[in-house]
Amino acid sequence: MAPELAEKGGASSPGAKAGKEGVLLIGMDLGCYKTSVAATNGSREHVHSIVGWPKDPISRKMIGKDIVFGNEAFHHRLALETVRPFEKGALKYTDSADVGIPKEKLGRYKEAARELVRHAVAMCRPPKGTLVHGVIGAPAKASIVNKQQLIEACKGIFDSVMIVSEPFAVAYGMNTLEDALVVDIGAGTTDLCRMHGTMPDEEDQITNTFAGDYVDEYASNLIRKAHPTAQFTVNMVREAKERFSFVHEVNDKALLTWPDKDGHPTEFDLTNQLKEACRQIVPPIVQGLRKLVSTFDAEFQKRMLGNIILAGGGSQLRGLDRLIEEDLKQYGGGRCTRVPEPVYAGANGALKLATDMPEEYWTEVK
Repeated sequence: MAPELAEKGGASSPGAKAGKEGVLLIGMDLGCYKTSVAATNGSREHVHSIVGWPKDPISRKMIGKDIVFGNEAFHHRLALETVRPFEKGALKYTDSADVGIPKEKLGRYKEAARELVRHAVAMCRPPKGTLVHGVIGAPAKASIVNKQQLIEACKGIFDSVMIVSEPFAVAYGMNTLEDALVVDIGAGTTDLCRMHGTMPDEEDQITNTFAGDYVDEYASNLIRKAHPTAQFTVNMVREAKERFSFVHEVNDKALLTWPDKDGHPTEFDLTNQLKEACRQIVPPIVQGLRKLVSTFDAEFQKRMLGNIILAGGGSQLRGLDRLIEEDLKQYGGGRCTRVPEPVYAGANGALKLATDMPEEYWTEVK
């Protein structure tokens, strides 16, 4: 499946401009939880994918801004109308109604997506008058509608935008273009892609929603049953998961002090709940890997299973690589490695793709 290019403002093809003055190339991993960017001027930045607007004049006076992003929005969220525009894959992969976004709020989500893209580009500090061309990662199986929504979010911000598969961008950045299986575990989706020396087609890619957001909700439900007196939010569960994330048998304990129903600080043991919740993403990953391998040329199947690359925030779960390898033993085994920079792997690959793409290819995918 070839990447899709949307050109704005009559700009010439990025391939023709790459390397010339007056053009900034940006690779962007527009994640459900974090957005990261890398640019040809050396910029590398990331921000939490959350946008906030003051609720009233008092909150506007306190914050001193009309709109805030990332940690600032999260910190002041009680005084803000906050939106995670790509929550659970919204606007990127799943239908908005499927993730609980009412029709009357869809416009706000699209506005938040646009503002987040604008903020991410601004973090790269493009000089005034510079043409900005970018490659943005999308879930492997994003529909035409979802890709169009991403393109719409970029109007007036980028001069040209190419939408590519997120796991493909990771693989491209690592120069792993053959005999590999990439598993990109984000907050909203987990994307799998087999690499065999060419641009991956639709049958080379799988997307599921067993990802970070799913784990957070699953863990929250388990904790409520195991500790009915605990007071907590899904954000507190997410922080606990990131601090004590493990899926394999280890001796570590996940002990958190949260308020009980009377507001008293109380220590709760969340070890079993967090471990069980994090393990939920493993069976869908193994199923996806087996499907991608079993439907490929038999001569190359073993090579691919020996080169499984874990990327995205979920790849940092301790023991995930070992658990996947154990599950794959029933199919002859496999070997997993992790990307060295999970926060920037997608953005780095997208930038490399933007830099390397020849002019004739950009013309072809216009």
